[in-house]
Amino acid sequence: MNIGIIGAGHIGSALAVRLVSLGHSVHIANSRGPETLQDVAQKTGAKPVTIQEAARHGDIIVVTIPLKNIPQLPKDLFTGIAADVPVIDTSNYYPILRDGHMPELESGSLTESEWVQQHLGRPVIKVFNNIFAEHIRTKGLPKGVAGRIALPVAGDDAGAKQKVMALVEEMGFDAVDDGSLHESWRQQPGTPCYGADLPADQLRELFSKLGSQRSEAQHAEYLANHAKLEREMAEKGFT
Repeated sequence: MNIGIIGAGHIGSALAVRLVSLGHSVHIANSRGPETLQDVAQKTGAKPVTIQEAARHGDIIVVTIPLKNIPQLPKDLFTGIAADVPVIDTSNYYPILRDGHMPELESGSLTESEWVQQHLGRPVIKVFNNIFAEHIRTKGLPKGVAGRIALPVAGDDAGAKQKVMALVEEMGFDAVDDGSLHESWRQQPGTPCYGADLPADQLRELFSKLGSQRSEAQHAEYLANHAKLEREMAEKGFT
């Protein structure tokens, strides 16, 4: 497939490495222009392009940039792109380390990817947000092999979700349906599955226990969990 990746950070670069290794044609972009991506191109095998070119290269498009930068993307980025091209959102809300506080997300009325979808003006599929970048590159295993990691996939467009789930499976992970985009809170930072690399049966069991509607108590608990994680990361020098 042709896959366009917007964002050349840890997740974007790891996805590029893995997808190129599987034979896909990958174009990658950042906000500073393709001339700044020569090192990334050398390491990943992806072709550096502009943001607009990456968006137009896609049988699937991946948006993997800091949440705070989503509103800065061109408003016409997806103009003319077929409605059946899935757009993957990998973003996570990191208010302490990176994004600043966003009242819409802290109130719990929107999930992170619902907020992204509103700003992009385009349906998105949430995946690749709850796994370490290095594990995307190195932890994929054949179907049925013990220890295969499951990744949650959430979204409202059934056709787009199926295309993305097939790609996740090809990359060496079990794709687990996490329901609608409004239910994608179950894979956000601070939740039990975030960074946990669970197998498919345990991930499905966890989602069943969590339920589909996030309670105020759950929201407060997961925000507190994530704030603790962010403070620990800050102490270790992560930015």
